[in-house]
Amino acid sequence: MVLETDRLVLSRFTLDDAAFIHELANEPPFLRFVGDRGVRTLDDARAYLRDGPMASYAQHGFGLFRTARKQDHVPIGMCGLLKREALDDVDVGFAFLERYAGQGYATEAALATLDYGYHTLGLDRIVAITSPDNHASVRVLEKLGLHFETALDVPEFEASILYTPDATGP
Repeated sequence: MVLETDRLVLSRFTLDDAAFIHELANEPPFLRFVGDRGVRTLDDARAYLRDGPMASYAQHGFGLFRTARKQDHVPIGMCGLLKREALDDVDVGFAFLERYAGQGYATEAALATLDYGYHTLGLDRIVAITSPDNHASVRVLEKLGLHFETALDVPEFEASILYTPDATGP
C-alpha cells in the first residue's frame, strides 16, 4: 500500500492486475479520453503494466497506482503521478471504471495523490492534462484547486488542456 484514504487504498500495480487493466483500458470513456493503448489481451495488459506504471516506479519512484475500495479491496481505477516527456512538470492522472463514476472516488484518490506528491516526494508543482471535452475530469481538477491555463499539443492525446495550481503553490 502506498496511500490510504477514508474509502480507498492506492498501491503499486503488479502483473496480477492484468485482468483489471484489460477491463479498464477497454471501457468507452478510457478509449475516448485517455486513448486506445492497444490492450487487447491479458498479455497486452501485462506489457502495459510493465512498460507504464512499473517502469515509472523504477525510473521516477512514482507512477499510476491501483486504486481499490478499502471495504472489499476491489480495484475500481487508477490514480497517480506521471512524468511525461511533453511536460516540464509531473502531472496527476486518473481513470476509473465507468460504474464507479460520480461517487467522488477520483477526487478522493487525486487529493491523496497530490498530498503524497507534495509532502512525501517533495515535488514543487503538480499539473494535470485532460481532454477539453472530458467534463467529469475538468470538474475533478477544479475540485483539486487546479485552474485552466492553456491548450496543449501532447503527442499521446488528440487534444489536451493544461490545468495548473495557483502560483502560491499547494
